[in-house]
Amino acid sequence: MIDTILFDLDGTLLPFSQDAFIGVYFTELKKVFVKLGFDADQSVAAVWAGTKAMIMNNGSQPNSQRFWQGFADRLSLDDEQVKIAEDACDSFYSNEFNVVKKIMEPTDIPKRLIKAMLQKGYSIVLATNPLFPMCGVESRMGWAGLDPLDFLHITNYSNSTFCKPNLGYYEEIFTKINKAPDQCIMIGNNPAEDMCARELGAATFLVTDCLENETGMDISVFQHGSLAELETYLTSFPDVG
Repeated sequence: MIDTILFDLDGTLLPFSQDAFIGVYFTELKKVFVKLGFDADQSVAAVWAGTKAMIMNNGSQPNSQRFWQGFADRLSLDDEQVKIAEDACDSFYSNEFNVVKKIMEPTDIPKRLIKAMLQKGYSIVLATNPLFPMCGVESRMGWAGLDPLDFLHITNYSNSTFCKPNLGYYEEIFTKINKAPDQCIMIGNNPAEDMCARELGAATFLVTDCLENETGMDISVFQHGSLAELETYLTSFPDVG
């Protein structure tokens, strides 16, 4: 019986276009690196290098270590310079990053849905691709009116050693929350990154409002619908506990 719901964040509980997000995000992030005396374009390239290192992670170390190693290698930074950059980025994610909220499409559904499913006894996990520090995840949760305390587990780049769509990412979650895959349903907006959880035995639901389907997968093979339709579907689930 399903008693645990895994939610993706960007494009799922937080409705916005990924392209719009990246554009505004990097415009703001560049300012952080310029203040540190780094070249803006080279810094963006270093962020992408670090991101690629996280995506290629094989479970051997936290994504955070992978990111900063990739970032440092691209810019030839020493440990002290990396620490300064990391502290500056943490401050950015807690403050200036919130400017990016303006691209969000307002909706009360996520906050209402989480509250409803908690009242029905379900455990809730935020299964966002762990490419950001916790402060960056918490800021984005705040844009949707979500309370981190409502979640059993929240993936971020410090507590994860894989990224989507690596199945190791989902196996790591199931282990940490002590749940079998068939006790869980994964909700997301990317068929390649989110729906792959069903290969492990989890149920899935593809949210189509802000669909990300770069590979052109046939989404008819997945249970899918709008965020409003997801709300109707999940709230029809029986109470647990």
